[in-house]
Amino acid sequence: MKITHFELYQVPPRWLFLKIETDEGISGWGEPVIEGRADTVRTCVEELMDYLIGKDPLRIEDHWNMLYRSGFYRGGPILMSAISGIDQALWDIKGKYFNAPVYQLLGGACRDSIRVYSWIGGDRPHDVGKAAKEVVELGFTAVKMNGTEELQYIDSHEKIDQAVERVAAVREAVGKYVGIGIDFHGRVHKPMAKVLAKELEPYRPMFIEEPVLSENNEALKEIAQHTTIPIATGERMFSRWDFKHVLSDGHVDIIQPDLSHAGGITECKKIASMAEAYDVALAPHCPLGPIALAACLHVDATSHNAFIQEQSLGIHYNEGSDLLDYLADPSVFEYKDGYVQIPQKAGLGIEINEDHVKRMAEVGHRWRNPVWRHNDGSIAEW
Repeated sequence: MKITHFELYQVPPRWLFLKIETDEGISGWGEPVIEGRADTVRTCVEELMDYLIGKDPLRIEDHWNMLYRSGFYRGGPILMSAISGIDQALWDIKGKYFNAPVYQLLGGACRDSIRVYSWIGGDRPHDVGKAAKEVVELGFTAVKMNGTEELQYIDSHEKIDQAVERVAAVREAVGKYVGIGIDFHGRVHKPMAKVLAKELEPYRPMFIEEPVLSENNEALKEIAQHTTIPIATGERMFSRWDFKHVLSDGHVDIIQPDLSHAGGITECKKIASMAEAYDVALAPHCPLGPIALAACLHVDATSHNAFIQEQSLGIHYNEGSDLLDYLADPSVFEYKDGYVQIPQKAGLGIEINEDHVKRMAEVGHRWRNPVWRHNDGSIAEW
C-alpha cells in the first residue's frame, strides 16, 4: 500500500482538515492546525507531504521520526501541528487497513468511556452560573471556564474579586461536587497567580489551568507552594522534550497535551506514559474539531492516567459551525451522564461527511486571535 494523494480543507469555525489517500482506496483523516495560523500550518503540511508520497502509510513510527528528525530545525507549534495531523491520518488508515479501532493497535483499552467537561462562558465570561447550571442539567458532571480577563503583572484586587465571584456563582449554581476547571489562559503573571490561586481554594476547583504561560513554567514551583488546587498545563507544549522538565520538576498535577499540536497520537501516547511515571494525570486539550477529539479518545482509552477529556460542543469559538456538523453519524460522540464512549469502528472510529467538508471549505475562514490591550495601551495576554 502506498500514499498517493492528499487534500487539505480549511473549514469554519477555525479548523484545518487533512485527507490522505492510498492506492488501495483506504483514506485517513487528520486535523493539523494552530488556531489563528491555519494557513501557515497548511503550507507546512504541504512541505512535509513531499516526503510521504509513494511511501507505505503503515510505517508510522518511521514516518514520525523522519518528519521530526530529518529537519535541522525542529519542534514548535507549526511543525508539530503539521506532524500531528499527518500522524492522525496515518493511524486512521492503519486502523482501517486492519479493520480495528486505533486504540486496539495501541495495546487495547484500559477503559470503555471517559468523563468529559463542557465549556461555559467566553473570553470575558458573564452569567457563568446560569450557563453552568444549564450544562449540568444536560448531564455533564464537570465544566471549565476562563477565570479572568486580562491582568497586569501587578493588578487590582477588584479584578481578583470579580474572578472569585464568577467561580462562586458557578459553585452555588451546580452544588458541591460538580468539577470546575478554571483556565487562567496564560493571562495571569506570577505575582497575581499566587493571589488568585489562594483566593479560589474555598470553591474547591477541579484544577487551575495555565496559571502562567508555559515559557514561565519555573514559576509553577512558587505557585504550587501557595495552593492545594491541582495545577494543569501543557496545551502550549509541543513534544515530550517540552514536557520532560515540567514533569521532572514535580510541580504540575495534570498535563494537557493537544493531539493536534503535540505530535499527534504517536507523540501524545508517549507523553502520557512519561506523565504516568511521575504520577501525573492526563487531560488532553481539545477545543477543536471532531478528528482531533476522536484522536484524543483513542489515547485516553489506552492511558491509565487519563481522567477527563475536553471537547468543543457549544464552545464560544464554534458559532455557526459546531463539532458534530462535520460527521455523518454524530451519535459517535453522544455524551451520557458526563461520559463519552470510546469509538469502536475501524481507524479513528468516525465517518467524516466529506460533502459537507467540501462545501464548508469553499466558505473557509481567516480566524484570528483577538488582540487585547491594557488600559495603558500595552499588549495584554489573550
